Amino acid sequence: MAQQPMKPHRLVLPAGLKSQLDRHLFPGDRDEHGAAILAGVAETAGEVRLLAREVVLAEDGRDFVPGERGYRMLKADFITRQVVRARDERLAYLAVHNHGGTDRVAFSHTDTRSHERGYPALRQIARGMHVGALVFAKRAVAGDIWRSDGSRVALEGATVVGPRRELLTPKPGKEPQRAEPHYDRQVRLFGDRGQDILARARVAIVGLGGVGSLIAEFIGRLGVGQFIIIDPDRAEWTNLPRLVGARRSDAAPACLAESARPWLRPLAHALSRPKTSLAERNIRRANPKTAVRAIRSDIVAPQVANQLVDCDFIFLAADTARARNVFNAVVHQYLIPGVQVGAKVVPDKAGNVADVYAVARLVTPESGCLQCSGFVDAAKLQEESMHKEERDAQRYVEDDGVVAPSVITLNASAAAQATNDFLFYMTGLAKNNASLDYIYYHPAHREPRQEKSCRRPNCLDCGQGSRSRFGRGDGSRLPVKLPPKR
Repeated sequence: MAQQPMKPHRLVLPAGLKSQLDRHLFPGDRDEHGAAILAGVAETAGEVRLLAREVVLAEDGRDFVPGERGYRMLKADFITRQVVRARDERLAYLAVHNHGGTDRVAFSHTDTRSHERGYPALRQIARGMHVGALVFAKRAVAGDIWRSDGSRVALEGATVVGPRRELLTPKPGKEPQRAEPHYDRQVRLFGDRGQDILARARVAIVGLGGVGSLIAEFIGRLGVGQFIIIDPDRAEWTNLPRLVGARRSDAAPACLAESARPWLRPLAHALSRPKTSLAERNIRRANPKTAVRAIRSDIVAPQVANQLVDCDFIFLAADTARARNVFNAVVHQYLIPGVQVGAKVVPDKAGNVADVYAVARLVTPESGCLQCSGFVDAAKLQEESMHKEERDAQRYVEDDGVVAPSVITLNASAAAQATNDFLFYMTGLAKNNASLDYIYYHPAHREPRQEKSCRRPNCLDCGQGSRSRFGRGDGSRLPVKLPPKR
C-alpha cells in the first residue's frame, strides 16, 4: 500500500508574540539568542497548523549558553521544564534560535545533528505531542518538526496574524504568475502577488441575509479562490429587496408567503430557494473558477463549526448570541481573524427611530474579543439555547414574529467596511499601527465612530490563563450545541 504524502505543517504566530520574539532574537548585537514556543495543534484534511500560544524567552548565560558541540544551545533543564509544561497542557514544544540574514534561513549541520541526538528522547517525554525546532531570520523561518507518530517533517512556513498578514518562509518563493486581465484595475492596487494571495485564500461567510449576501458578492468579485458559505434559511418574499441578485422566482409567491392558512406555509417554504444557493450563484457568476462549499445549517452545529477551522478569514453576518459565541471561540482557539458585521435600526420607547448604524467589529487573536467587549449576552445566549416552549414559558422578551427593519444601503456600508478589513489584512496593505477598534457608521448624522475592544487576562476565550482556549486548536472543544442524549 502506497504511503500517504505528509501534510504540510505551518506555524501560526500572533503579531504580538512575534514582536516579543523579535525583540529578544534581534536586539541589534548580531548574536544568537534562544527561546521556546508552546503551541496548540490543529489538523485538518489539508494541513497541520501549529498555533503559537506562548513564547518563553531563554535568558542569555543561564538558559542559553555556549554549546558543547555548536556555537550556542538551550540548557537541558530549560528544555525539560518547557517540554513537561507543554506535555501537561497538551501543547507542542518548539525550540527557537536565530541566525543572521533577512529573507532566507536554514539549520546548520550542527543544528540538524543536535536534533537527531536529542529529539527522539524529547518525543518520549512529550508523550504524544509534537516537538521540534525553529530557526528565524528577520523575515524568514525554517522548522524541523518531529510528530507524535514518529515521522519528521520540515515546516512549510509561518503566518503572522495581526493588523495585516505576513508570510514567512525558509527562502523567497517564486514570483506569482501574471493575474488575469479582467483583474487589471485592482491589481494596480495590490499587485500580482496580492491577486495570487486572494486566489489561494479560503474564506467563510456565516449568514447570507442582507449583509452576508453583499459580502459574498464583493469577495467573489475580488477573485477569492475558496468559499465556505453557511446559512440554514431560504429566501422569503420580504428578503428580495436586500438579497443581492435575488429574483422573484427565488421566493415563494406573495400569495403563499403571506397566507394565513397554516397548511400553505410548508409549501411556501419548500418553493423558496436556499440563501446558500443564491450566494453560490452570485459567486460563481463573478468567478467561475472558485470553489464553493455551501452548508445549509447553523454555525452552532458541531459539524458546521468544525468547517471553519482551516479558513484564512471568517465573516460573521448572523446576529445571534450563539453564533457570536462560536465565532469568537474559533477566532481565538484557532488564531483565525474575522469580522462580525451588521446593521441596526434602534427604536425609542415610543417606537420612533432613535438611531441607525452599520458596524464592523474586527476580531483578531490579540485585538480583544466579543465576550470581553460585552457583545455575547449571557442571558440571550441561554434563551437561544432553549426550546421554543421553554422560551414562551419564561416570557422570552423577543417575539419570534417581530421582524427587524433592514435596508440594503445600510447593509452595504457594513459589508464594504468588513470586506476592506479582509482585503487590506490579506494583501498586507494595512499599516502595522492600524487601529483595531470597532467601526460604526451613523448615516443620519453622516459621521463614523470608533469603539475600543476589550481583552481581559482571565477571559476563557482570549486570555492566556491555563484554562483559556487561546491557541489550543484541537485541544479544546468549541462551544457548539451538542445533539440531545438518547
